[in-house]
Amino acid sequence: MTRAWILPMLLVLCGSAVATALTLGGRPAEAVVLLLVFVLLAAVNSPLILPRSVGASEAQRRSAVDGRPGCTYCLRLRLRLGRGARQLHWVNIWRDPAGAAAVRAVNDGDETVPTVFVAGRPYVNPDPAWVREQLSSPA
Repeated sequence: MTRAWILPMLLVLCGSAVATALTLGGRPAEAVVLLLVFVLLAAVNSPLILPRSVGASEAQRRSAVDGRPGCTYCLRLRLRLGRGARQLHWVNIWRDPAGAAAVRAVNDGDETVPTVFVAGRPYVNPDPAWVREQLSSPA
């Protein structure tokens, strides 16, 4: 878990160092803007926004336990789901052969993403509003 926070922390530290140098150089407005950019980059790269990928078998196991949909998403869908993205189980099919096989099995041999599994049924490229609705409905 600590490893996932290394990049965001480095971004904040680097941004702080550069902002401090700019402030001492008499350019506080530029320092604030630059620091905000670094903090935004850190937030986007943090586990809070982009949860860590798990394997397909682990996502299926977790889904069976908590009733939430296990899924493989692309970055666009993750960002459109916002905070709801943290409730899901993510599988990176390019790092998990079992996940890639599961996606190919339901997409005529293609690795089409995002492929979302809800209650064992696959949905290819679903609308984010529909996914949010699935998250809010009782498991």
